[in-house]
Amino acid sequence: MFFRFMGKKELGELSLLDIIVSLMIAELAVIAIEDPNVSMARGLAPIFLLIFIQVTLTFISLKNQKFRDMIEGRPIMIIENGKMNQMNMRKQRYNIDDVLFQLREKGISDIREVDYAMLERSGNLSIFKKDETTSLFTLPLIQDGEIQDEHLLIIKKTKEWLLSELSKMGYQCTKNIFYCSYMKGQFFIEERDQKQTKA
Repeated sequence: MFFRFMGKKELGELSLLDIIVSLMIAELAVIAIEDPNVSMARGLAPIFLLIFIQVTLTFISLKNQKFRDMIEGRPIMIIENGKMNQMNMRKQRYNIDDVLFQLREKGISDIREVDYAMLERSGNLSIFKKDETTSLFTLPLIQDGEIQDEHLLIIKKTKEWLLSELSKMGYQCTKNIFYCSYMKGQFFIEERDQKQTKA
């Protein structure tokens, strides 16, 4: 029942917060079952309170990217332009053995084959080989109306360039853009739903 409230994405990938709340709910349920002096209402009340808090936090994270990044984290660049980003690795407590292990899992024997590698929220490493980068590698420049400054740095573009290009296409406000990416000199833009824009 808890996971039905959380939405289908939670069935495939649980965040740390979801796991903690799940364990707390399980513990509360055990206490309510084992103690005959606890009424059903008293036993279920804290469980439903936790579910309500979790659903509320999920709704806020859906509407606010900064809050979502704070709660769930965000993808981190581990290999950039063929070189390991040691600062990001230290921040994520991700060592060279972790990198090499995941490269071997993807059938890559030499780190020199990799142009970019990104550590996803799930802990998996998304790897882009040097001969694949130009055809496959793309990053969102705008998500939920928010410009992704670090992604602009990776593709060696500026915020001013992005705003100028969007203006040429008739987009004066990034808040109305749900998703924007750039690949092979072309933009892919998806606008926000009108309901979201009004909200």
